[in-house]
Amino acid sequence: SLQGWKEVFWNRPHYLAKFWNSMGLAAAIVIGQILISCLAGYGFSKFRFRGKEALFFLVILLMMMPYQVTLVSNYLMLDKLDLVGSKWSLILPGVFSPFGVFLLRQVFDTCPNELLEAARLDGAGNLRILFSILVPRCRAGVISLGILSFIDAWNMVEQPIVYLKSGYDYPLSVFLTRMDGQNLGVLCTCGVLAALPVVLLFLYYDQELTEGVTMTQL
Repeated sequence: SLQGWKEVFWNRPHYLAKFWNSMGLAAAIVIGQILISCLAGYGFSKFRFRGKEALFFLVILLMMMPYQVTLVSNYLMLDKLDLVGSKWSLILPGVFSPFGVFLLRQVFDTCPNELLEAARLDGAGNLRILFSILVPRCRAGVISLGILSFIDAWNMVEQPIVYLKSGYDYPLSVFLTRMDGQNLGVLCTCGVLAALPVVLLFLYYDQELTEGVTMTQL
């Protein structure tokens, strides 16, 4: 309702603060995860080293585990690093997600090795090959990872409750789970705000998402 929008945008700006908390966390996780996954996926796809298959099997094993299984171990590790209570406790586990490594390894496998060898003969280094050849050529796969990691970060609930100490730092996803039904206008408005970024991403990158998922099945 109009009253709900007025309440969220004018009378109580802390609703919008939750939205921007979510946006900042999701953006940091997406950027970091894409960078780490590109480097690791390139290594698994285009390099040979001892224990490669066993290490990649471990990545798959970690990817298949629900995050509730690793929640306690992550908490203990982050507590040792004195990061519990800060936003880094949410960003770092998201950045090093095994799913991104798996996805980009499969995507980079579709790029012919002959193209990379030709670039090496021209004097290109590994970073230049990765970011000037592989990433542009596999753009759909990288965008797919960005969308999927954004959705995962945008909708996280258990991790902020466990890792963050201040309710002010909670993202919008946690805030929505704690709202009661007394003010339906505010609840509906916040629900629309929570759904809007995801809907816009799907509408704008629907073709890239389809292509990226297709590339992993080749």
